[in-house]
Amino acid sequence: MQKLPSSNSCYVCGRENPISLRLEFYVNDDGDVISEFCIDENYAGYSGMVHGGNIAAILDETAGRALTTDDPDRFMVTSQLKVKYHKPVPTNTPLRAIGKVVKKRGRSAVGASEIRTKEGVVLASCEAFFVEVLGQFSDHESLVDSGWKVYPDD
Repeated sequence: MQKLPSSNSCYVCGRENPISLRLEFYVNDDGDVISEFCIDENYAGYSGMVHGGNIAAILDETAGRALTTDDPDRFMVTSQLKVKYHKPVPTNTPLRAIGKVVKKRGRSAVGASEIRTKEGVVLASCEAFFVEVLGQFSDHESLVDSGWKVYPDD
């Protein structure tokens, strides 16, 4: 699988952010984005369950990553996020996020993602709408300055 870039400050993938979830993203042979992770109790809402805001952040990031696999430097932001919480997402448990392209049209796109158990049970899902940002955040130099690069595996 091909590893995708991360930033140094992002809450979901930031390599230098001390409170980051530190997810790493890869593209599989089908073109889907995959991240395998385990969220510790520091990110719980109720004991033993990941807080819904953290779940939404993971789903949002994973869906967005799916839309940029053909151009990892394409910078898109979320305009709408529809999250469905199917079952509690447990802390301290191996999980997998999967992101897919729903459609792309010009500067807008729709992605979808799910958080699943290792056994494939869907715990949460989303449909996310994105728009491409042009200008100061989208040029290659700005991305490099933000630490946007492929970091070596831990």
